[in-house]
Amino acid sequence: MSIIKLNATDSTNAYLKELALSQPLEDFTIVSTELQLRGRGQMGSDWISEKGKNLTISVLKNLEQFPARNQFDLNCVVSLAIYSVLTELSVPNLSVKWPNDILSGNQKICGILIENILKGKFIQMAILGIGLNVNQMDFSDIERASSLKLILGSDLNLDELIEEILTKLKLYFKTPQKDLRAEYEKVLFRKDKPSTFENPTNEKFLGLIRGVNEAGKLVVELEDSVIKKFDLKEVKLLY
Repeated sequence: MSIIKLNATDSTNAYLKELALSQPLEDFTIVSTELQLRGRGQMGSDWISEKGKNLTISVLKNLEQFPARNQFDLNCVVSLAIYSVLTELSVPNLSVKWPNDILSGNQKICGILIENILKGKFIQMAILGIGLNVNQMDFSDIERASSLKLILGSDLNLDELIEEILTKLKLYFKTPQKDLRAEYEKVLFRKDKPSTFENPTNEKFLGLIRGVNEAGKLVVELEDSVIKKFDLKEVKLLY
């Protein structure tokens, strides 16, 4: 395992991406930092983490002839790898909130941000960013956030968690595409339950999550059995 440990950096994703573009790197090279100064989540949201308490890493995956149209498979791989590690730690009521937040009950404990380096219609490299709340105890300024220590009642070793995540990532990268999406849908937050959504104009509506299509769009059944597919920018799932 090739791991680069930093005391602090603006973004592990940005650091690893710049490094990967400047020189060849071993597959599954990891950048880890104690403090991420400008961590980002989906849609440009901030990812706040207390220094030295949590897992803030980016993992490089070298890919060959991986079609860009299948990029959601990468979300499935990383989400399922984290989900599997947390299941083995006996974290209760786990689910994946589309597209790639990991929840315990309705509290977020992990966020994932994947950035791809393209060559034509193929993904040449993927930067797999993972922010996992581990030993942080105070989330007073962050709504619906928790950590493994708050849930399990004990400290966890960050280096051991990195090794476990890497093992699961390698396993899920070998899983057939059709099995990935099926497994992802099995653990999808609020699947087949009446849920409230909000569109970009702040209008709320009800629907049932039925799954995710190959492009990673959320498949929702609306009134009168109408099926609609939503992209990330088109809908927000409310708790």
